[in-house]
Amino acid sequence: MSVGIAMLVHTALDRVEQVARHWAAAGCPVALHVDLNVPRDAFDGLKAALADQPMIRFCERHRCEWGRWGIVAASQSASELLLATFPDIHHVYLVSGSCLPLRPVHELVGYLAQRRRTDFIESATTADVPWAKGGLQQERFTLRFPFSWKRRRTWFDQYVRLQRRFGIKRKIPDGLVPHMGSQWWCLTRQTLSAILQDPNRDKYDRYFHGVWIPDESYYQTLARRFSSNIESRSLTLSKFDHQGKPHVFYDDHLQLLRRSNCFVGRKIWPHANRLYATFLNDANSSNQTEPNPAKIDRVFARAVEQRTRGRPGLYMQSRMPRPSSVNAPTSNPYSVFQGFADLFCNFEEWLAKTSGTQVHGHLFAPDRVSFAGQVKLINGGLSDSAAKRDYAPETFLTSLIWNTRGERQCFQYGPADVQRIAGFIARDPNARISVIAGAWAIPLFHSNYNFADLRKRAAKLQKVEAKQLALLKSGDAKAQIRIWSLAEFVDAPMEALQEIVDEIGQTNSRILTEAPKMNDLAGFGQFLQNLKNQGMHPHLMGDFPLEEPQVVLPKRPSKPYLVQ
Repeated sequence: MSVGIAMLVHTALDRVEQVARHWAAAGCPVALHVDLNVPRDAFDGLKAALADQPMIRFCERHRCEWGRWGIVAASQSASELLLATFPDIHHVYLVSGSCLPLRPVHELVGYLAQRRRTDFIESATTADVPWAKGGLQQERFTLRFPFSWKRRRTWFDQYVRLQRRFGIKRKIPDGLVPHMGSQWWCLTRQTLSAILQDPNRDKYDRYFHGVWIPDESYYQTLARRFSSNIESRSLTLSKFDHQGKPHVFYDDHLQLLRRSNCFVGRKIWPHANRLYATFLNDANSSNQTEPNPAKIDRVFARAVEQRTRGRPGLYMQSRMPRPSSVNAPTSNPYSVFQGFADLFCNFEEWLAKTSGTQVHGHLFAPDRVSFAGQVKLINGGLSDSAAKRDYAPETFLTSLIWNTRGERQCFQYGPADVQRIAGFIARDPNARISVIAGAWAIPLFHSNYNFADLRKRAAKLQKVEAKQLALLKSGDAKAQIRIWSLAEFVDAPMEALQEIVDEIGQTNSRILTEAPKMNDLAGFGQFLQNLKNQGMHPHLMGDFPLEEPQVVLPKRPSKPYLVQ
């Protein structure tokens, strides 16, 4: 008893010869179908090369094209040749020229000998198939497809739309329930011969001749009529990406293929010399493990996720124009401080010393990028040029976080900075934003502007910050956000600073005993009142007292406005 191999080939004929000899050497008859598109001299060369192999036969040739009937006709011719020529075979295994045995052939023969009445063919109803692409599941059985999807794509799509518009449908033959699945099956002699010798075969063939991708539905449907024991799975390892295209296996997939314990793998790169040398000479194994392609599903799932969603903080050319297809815009958490450098004289130096992070100034200041230490160039070749930064500010920030990963980045931001980046930061789940609303008024308070110019500047900054706060409080914001009014923060600064340092968590958590030096706020309340008296209403600071505020260490934490 043996297993017959129906092999459909169209390219890499040198590998076809090598694998066919391997099957035949193990006692498995091989029926080779060579695509009619293969030049005659190449076909004759393969036939002459295998003339010394009585177990290898060549069947009638058909012109094969993806999605059309020729592939089914090829498998029919190869199967009929095997069944008629080799009466001892009990299973026929359909493979392609890019398939490679992953385990010794005697293990496959022994496995099937113990399951002589079992058909291994993936066969599921259209409602249960999750992998069909292009929106044609049930419709592939009820519409007509006279045009090639690959060569006449426009005609194909227009004819489908035309049939949908006028409600044109084909009738499914009585007694057939359409099923779909992988085209790489292994059927018993009884089931396969029943399909090929069915009195209604001509009717079924005519019907499936008009079905789209019939090689995924012809045997899958008809096997349900004749088989007494179907295991709806393929013994061939084949993996597909999110677009339905098959994964190609290369030399570095060797251990992955071994781990699957599958008998045959598809699609093997024809130049994967290491794979061919390893698996075609691995004849002494005694592995009795059940094939389990699910063991490597995790690897492929991760590859699909990386291809479709990418890695945090990195962009692919195919996803760059589509923000909705980006995984996370940045790669690591970072902190944004608004108003802190306005309230405290030495906030940047204090935070760097206290938290052990890299603390920048205003990275998005209009005139230049204020890197930590006032350097002109930082990791990744990022310069302090405002023009270069503003060409793509989102990419600038993404690159900064990626190229300094491993070290928490902190920077200052405010209403006087370039605002194009504000929405990007608010939507970034890696951002930790702390805002002292209205603190931008403190530099104005200490400035020497004419009051009319100062009032105009204050009105502009307040308008910008009001839009910022609305953005941070919107439903689209994904950053971790803390917002205090200036009055609230000044009333209890130490607890707020403790909370910020604890969140950064770069050093061992400890109670703060030293605070940054606060700017002199004597007379600030009267300054705000003067703005009100001049017709500008500064409302973001909160209820700031007219007299000088008394800063004390609070006994309990302040309660900032939290946005999660």
